[in-house]
Amino acid sequence: MAYGPPPQPGPGQQPGWQQQPWQQQGNAWQQQPQGSWQQQPQQGRGAQQPGHFGPVSDEEKTWALMAYVGQFLVAVIAPAVVYLGRARSPFVRRHAAQGLNMGIASVVVWVAGLVLQLLFEPLVWVPLVFTAAIMVFLVYAARAANRGEFRKVPAVLAWPLIK
Repeated sequence: MAYGPPPQPGPGQQPGWQQQPWQQQGNAWQQQPQGSWQQQPQQGRGAQQPGHFGPVSDEEKTWALMAYVGQFLVAVIAPAVVYLGRARSPFVRRHAAQGLNMGIASVVVWVAGLVLQLLFEPLVWVPLVFTAAIMVFLVYAARAANRGEFRKVPAVLAWPLIK
């Protein structure tokens, strides 16, 4: 693969001494229009993959991360603040919506669990197990947000209420 024009031959060297046998027919790199190497899709690290939003700034990563990490401190309030205040980019909005859905699901499960616990005491484990699963997936989604990616949390934990 050519990355520019070939170096000029030095003193005592024949032109074309660096070419491979398959390149000697008209120098294929010269036949391409100028700048065409930039128009080819990337296949490396910066390529668009499922769950990626393209280039994401550090500020966007931080706000998306706060939609998850803030739930450890102030529950559903943190993703609500991020969703209502800082969700200008699709990356932040999607993470904030998922974090808010997880927070709403936690509140509903805890309220329903506490009410049902009054009727049948062993149901106290349902909200506790649900909260443990939420915490695992909060860390899972927060790590992805910090990398500039999006990882979908199962719908059982993040009810798709807010998009």
